Amino acid sequence: MLRIALVAVLVAPSVALAADPAPLDAKKVEFFETKIRPVLIEQCYKCHSEEAVKDKKLKGGLKLDTKAGLLAGGETGAALVPGKVDKGTLLQSMKYTDELKMPPKGKLPDAVIKDFEKWIADGAVDPREGGAAKATGVDIEKGKQFWSFQPPKEVPVPGNAKHAIDGFIQAKWAEKGLTPVAPADKRTLIRRAYYDLTGLPPTSEAVDAFLADNSPNAFEKLIDSLLASPQYGEKWARHWLDVARFAEDQAHTFEVKPKAQAWRYRDWVVAAFNADMPYDQFVKLQIAGDALPDAPSDPFIKFAGLGFLGLGAEYYKNTAAAQAIAEELDDRVDTLTRGFLGLTVACARCHDHKFDPIPTKDYYSIAGIYMGTTMSDAPLGPPDEVKAFTTAQTDLKKANEKFRKTQAEIKAKKDSWPTLIAKLLTLKATTEELAKIKKNMPPTPPVAHVISGNGNGMKVYIRGNPATPGENAPKGFLQVLPSPSPSGNGYTRLDLANAIGSKDNPLTARVIVNRVWAWHFGRGLVNTPSNFGSLGDKPSHPELLDWLAVNFVKNGWSMKWLHKQIMTASAYQLSSSVEGTTGSATRDPRAEDAANVYLWRGTRKRLEIEDWRDSLLAVSGTLDPKFGGPTFDLRDANAKRRTLYAKISRHELDGLLRLFDFPDANVTADKRTVTTVPQQQLFALNSSFMVSQAEAFAKRVEKLGTTDEERVTGAYRIAFGRTPEKAELDLALRFLKLPPKTDDKLTRWQQYAQVLLASNELLYVD
Repeated sequence: MLRIALVAVLVAPSVALAADPAPLDAKKVEFFETKIRPVLIEQCYKCHSEEAVKDKKLKGGLKLDTKAGLLAGGETGAALVPGKVDKGTLLQSMKYTDELKMPPKGKLPDAVIKDFEKWIADGAVDPREGGAAKATGVDIEKGKQFWSFQPPKEVPVPGNAKHAIDGFIQAKWAEKGLTPVAPADKRTLIRRAYYDLTGLPPTSEAVDAFLADNSPNAFEKLIDSLLASPQYGEKWARHWLDVARFAEDQAHTFEVKPKAQAWRYRDWVVAAFNADMPYDQFVKLQIAGDALPDAPSDPFIKFAGLGFLGLGAEYYKNTAAAQAIAEELDDRVDTLTRGFLGLTVACARCHDHKFDPIPTKDYYSIAGIYMGTTMSDAPLGPPDEVKAFTTAQTDLKKANEKFRKTQAEIKAKKDSWPTLIAKLLTLKATTEELAKIKKNMPPTPPVAHVISGNGNGMKVYIRGNPATPGENAPKGFLQVLPSPSPSGNGYTRLDLANAIGSKDNPLTARVIVNRVWAWHFGRGLVNTPSNFGSLGDKPSHPELLDWLAVNFVKNGWSMKWLHKQIMTASAYQLSSSVEGTTGSATRDPRAEDAANVYLWRGTRKRLEIEDWRDSLLAVSGTLDPKFGGPTFDLRDANAKRRTLYAKISRHELDGLLRLFDFPDANVTADKRTVTTVPQQQLFALNSSFMVSQAEAFAKRVEKLGTTDEERVTGAYRIAFGRTPEKAELDLALRFLKLPPKTDDKLTRWQQYAQVLLASNELLYVD
């Protein structure tokens, strides 16, 4: 059977296995709670709510404080029609395009109107049921009974499986009546392991060595070697950088200079993964590395991780400075709590969380820890070098000021000749001094872009509005979770770091082991990796999740231990092929569990853009393995480094990254969407990048033999780690013998090389 297909097949739904159902309801509800409900409360309820009826102030017969009222509309007709942005009065009145203009005091910002447009276009999901909501407060003690706020418990492994993970998964198979597929072959397994741990394809030599190793621990040895390679840190740092919404510039202001050394945070994450830094330390260093009493003495390790928030959003501060600061605080609270805790705390910015035990005061207790902190640069060089540079900069500043002052006095022409001559001599001496200082200026020391200081605390902003402060919100942690330190004025970033990175926190270990599981299997045990609240998915294997969390902590919060546990399980090593699978006579797993929630087969995954681009470079023989350092521009035709090191912009994301589903770096991302659009196919067929890699690959293959048959076989071994099937070889040889056409821009071999590079087999991992 032919296994090569042009990337054009991407547009065919038959390429992938059954798609996950993955309902978007939770995300849409979250969008309503964070973007829509607060605006309705602040701008509309005064005249369009049950309270307005009681106060005899209802306008137009329209009530917007319930879902039923919103859909019923008012005297002027329907307020909205879900899915149709051109219908209904709500959006049109907000746009100020018709006679009816709302709110009457002034048009809302364009960003708010776009939020409403998106909400309506996506179906106007509204979780409000029944009558108008009444303030009842948050029952913290009751909230603590929810599964994710309970401490994880290690239950006995069911069955008699040799591997704990397999015991839990096999128990689910038995419960659901599912039969697993056969194990994957060794060629499939090594490719899966290489991409999972390094993001690169295995070399043909590595494949041969693995196939030749018949020892029972051959795969375990392979895993160990990949975990020890520097490419492991490069691959897994990119996963975390999605969560950290890493970027080098800003989307909300041009006043802030790009963070020229933002790449040091990226390199810090790479180094942390390669060193197998305990995850609790990884957490604490990113929140309060500058304050940790047991932080490493190396300034790079101590400070560079603070880029987690030090590279966060900054907004233009002009007439609405208070609002801009509130948006920056929201970014920090949201990124921190989603990233480490898997909670949507930002939904409590304007009102108590509607679904989780998070009162508004808790949001501002965390925000207050950052209210008044500063974005600054922490020097990473040796103290004597930093001091020498600082002193030289001070001397340069003083000399420049002296020069400008003397020059201005001379131009004023108010001095006598003797005084003027003296000042001219002074100007000459200052010019020489400036030249000497610049000549001897020490090199600029490396710095980390960090967040520094401790916040002053703040009041609750009623309905999220900085202009209407309410009660004090003492700095502190979420009430529903344990904290080693009590709330109060003395609560610091260090206290927050200790609360999040504590073994007693029921969420921290659960959230990260679930993220790692999802990055290996394509979906998490909890399929909403950044939402462990009531709107998030329930765990498919709750006992397994807890077993992993408990033993992750027992094993020193070691990420490499976790990888090895997952990958040595038989469930990880199953084939992704379902050919011939029927299960029992009555329970076909393809029908019972098409989304593979219960892991009865392996998961075919499309490579993320970084892995795909890196693979193209590796296969063509042009990949530059240089490790770490400043970023490069993907538009540079000579750029051959791993995509991890490419520039990431919040304001203008590179077109290649955007085309292949790179996440928006303005917000934390828990998973990547996978789209299939014609432009992806056109890139594979027509882009100068693909053409240049095809030319390089053809040149590389030319040296692999004296006949086309030998070269085709060599090309397959490099690209796919296997030899071609007879039908594939015959097709290749027939194609290569075709006479060239007059309008061909590439040789037959270059065209064939591009076919291999653009194939689904290179783009997908089984």
